[in-house]
Amino acid sequence: MALSTLETTCCIVGGGPAGIMLGYLLARDGVPVTVVEKHQDFFRDFRGDTVHPSTLQLMYELGLLEDFLKLPHQQLTRTGGAFGGFAFTAADFRYLPTKCKFVALMPQWDFLNFLSSHARRFPSFDLRMQHEATGLLRNAGRITGVKVNTPDGPLQIRADLVVGCDGRHSIVRSAAQLDVLEFGVPIDVLWFHIRRHNDDSDQLLGNFNYGHALVLINRGDYFQAGLLIRKDSFDAIREAGLDNFRATISQIAPFLGDRVDGLEDWDQIKLLSVRLNRLRQWHRPGLLCIGDAAHAMSPAGGVGINLAIQDAVGAANLLSDALFEGQSTDDLLQSVQARREFPTRVTQALQANVHRVFDRLFRNPGPAKAPWQLKVMVRIPGVQRVLARVVGLGIRPEHIRNTTLRPVQFRKRIARLAFALGIASAAAAAYLSQRRATA
Repeated sequence: MALSTLETTCCIVGGGPAGIMLGYLLARDGVPVTVVEKHQDFFRDFRGDTVHPSTLQLMYELGLLEDFLKLPHQQLTRTGGAFGGFAFTAADFRYLPTKCKFVALMPQWDFLNFLSSHARRFPSFDLRMQHEATGLLRNAGRITGVKVNTPDGPLQIRADLVVGCDGRHSIVRSAAQLDVLEFGVPIDVLWFHIRRHNDDSDQLLGNFNYGHALVLINRGDYFQAGLLIRKDSFDAIREAGLDNFRATISQIAPFLGDRVDGLEDWDQIKLLSVRLNRLRQWHRPGLLCIGDAAHAMSPAGGVGINLAIQDAVGAANLLSDALFEGQSTDDLLQSVQARREFPTRVTQALQANVHRVFDRLFRNPGPAKAPWQLKVMVRIPGVQRVLARVVGLGIRPEHIRNTTLRPVQFRKRIARLAFALGIASAAAAAYLSQRRATA
């Protein structure tokens, strides 16, 4: 039986935020693109599902914002918390120079379903679910495609460019033997749901006390809760028992004391093993990695999803013309890394500093006392606006490129129009000639 083969211009591995956004943008520019996603749908718990103002601005620039905001979501205009008994506001998004001055809290499957449904309107967009990448195709030292397992059997997808968007456990980057730089992280996160009351704050709450940090994200009738714990300590927490875990939550945030009984089984609590890393080189001839496949981010600041989307926009802006015109992109891949590595390095450095704060917090199991530096910083005029820019817009935010026709597109459209007019003219001449002959 012959092995099935598919030809495309760009094969994107991974249907997460980076993969779907890149697929949308390339297809919008007329580039044939195939996105392969190993799952049968997008319905998975992505934990911290925040759509930042930078991403909302991209949706506005694409003309999709009005429809996007019709999806169920909550709006976060400020972030803050309590360090021991000291309450503070960290970032205020209401003054950002963007169309939307808030963070949208939305399940990531809604975001992906929305964007992929709009991408399917472009004839060159091909999304294939239950297609799991297992390896790469090579020819003379160049990546030429992807090996895929499908419900109908193995498939080879040959492409001018392969883009790995398959997350921190990327098959693509492993198969390409790309060198990963790992940075030590002192934390893991336990994610779970807990009931929310109507009179609870509708803003993001960070509670720092008793050697822990508890983040509460408003999801309407429940909080998406994240408990920061010392790295690799989950087994010890489980051994201490669920009653002890519930008591810990009540101790950090006493107002949740009447709701922790909803945590009845460890299956309700999911471990995120936090990693902070990036590739030394994001590319090989014929291959590029972006998003978590190029740089795994900490959940600190909730910026990982939005940074991945920025990668996709930056890559599309730099690569789309060459892909459309059938030219090699090998010389451009370093340009993508050069543009997107700087914001990655800066963001990871900021996250590493936040991790050091958490590490000091873990060392004090008693009541937390807010450091004087925090008290001084949050009282400096304008600091909340600065932090809002760092969190909400990020470093070097990307923008959608002008959608005017490229010269080559214009020439091709003129050629097609001329051809169509020629056919129509010939048909009309033949018709008139026949009428004269029969008159």
